[in-house]
Amino acid sequence: MSQSAQNAVIAQSGGPTVVINASLVGVIEAIQETGLAGSIYGARHAVRGMLEDDLVDLTDLPGDQLEQIAATPGATLGSSRDKPDEEYCKKIFQQLAKRDIRYFFYIGGNDSADTCRIVSEVAAAAGHDLKAFHVPKTIDNDLVLNDHTPGFGSAARFVACALIGDSLDNKALPGIKIDVIMGRHAGFLTAASALARSEHGTGPHLIYLPESVFEVEQFIADVDRVYSAMGRCMIAVSEGIHDQSGTAIAQSLAEQFSGEVERDAHGNVQLSGSGALGDHLARLIRERLGHKLRVRADTFGYLQRSFAGCVSKVDAEEARASGRHAVLAAADGLAGASLTLRRVSDSPYQVEYVPVPLAEVAGKTRTMPPSWIEGGCDVNSEFIEYITPLVGPLPQLGSI
Repeated sequence: MSQSAQNAVIAQSGGPTVVINASLVGVIEAIQETGLAGSIYGARHAVRGMLEDDLVDLTDLPGDQLEQIAATPGATLGSSRDKPDEEYCKKIFQQLAKRDIRYFFYIGGNDSADTCRIVSEVAAAAGHDLKAFHVPKTIDNDLVLNDHTPGFGSAARFVACALIGDSLDNKALPGIKIDVIMGRHAGFLTAASALARSEHGTGPHLIYLPESVFEVEQFIADVDRVYSAMGRCMIAVSEGIHDQSGTAIAQSLAEQFSGEVERDAHGNVQLSGSGALGDHLARLIRERLGHKLRVRADTFGYLQRSFAGCVSKVDAEEARASGRHAVLAAADGLAGASLTLRRVSDSPYQVEYVPVPLAEVAGKTRTMPPSWIEGGCDVNSEFIEYITPLVGPLPQLGSI
């Protein structure tokens, strides 16, 4: 392809989702339709690919291939956990400038929005006209100024469906069951487990979120109360629950039982991909309530991010539309923006896509409103009304 025309690059960052490729396709097809750029490049493994000039040409991908990609979970371009600083971004800019890339579309969370901001500022300081656009994505649902984020609805659907099945299992073979769900600072995904509740006795009895202080003694009392009344207890707990001091329960229990704390590459206590929190909570229940109790724990971990066949229709549509609207914002002449989703109607459910300055989203974290949390161990009907249209209809159950 000719490189004399202004070109565009697209990248995917952070944890993959079941609909992140729909956003990618939304960007590609909108550029194709508007003629915004001469060539469209995809960066392999996000900023790492941009740094190493590892780009793939997406300009002429046919419609049937785009449809297949849009329906495929995971990040087809590959992702990255790199958090570029200003020097890193300067090197990225130098590579983009070689290909006359003037449009940068980055699909990701708040760190990705911050990368967009830094790259844009570095380019401006160098006198290079680079327009950077952040396309929202995160199963954590924690981007500020957004009613919700693409990726969340499908992950929430997985959580709800998993809790339906798991609680039916628990009903057949009663015991105490703990399901640990992603969410270091925001509890939206764990709260989605409440959708599993039905007249057939499904869903969690107790829900613990990182927005509330987790008190071990109260937790044991809650479990004892439910188990004494029902002979079983289903528990949904966010991986990021913490005590009054802000210390992660995963950390304090690990220190209590094993003396060792696993940390990730950024120095944070390892939460995802580890079953430690569930194991420690199960051990704690046995010690306090009786060693003979049937107590089990599962950590959903990465399964909830890109689980094939558990896609919210609304989520897939909005992910794709977010990519398209980012391109439309560029075509309207904006120098850069983060696309946000705003709910404008509940009945019928409807959203609009609003571009905002990158700095208003970058590096910020949204959490569950306190008004949606009940008693420190549940959510209320206001949250259920909020999340229901994002997840869609759930399986219908029967019983004898």
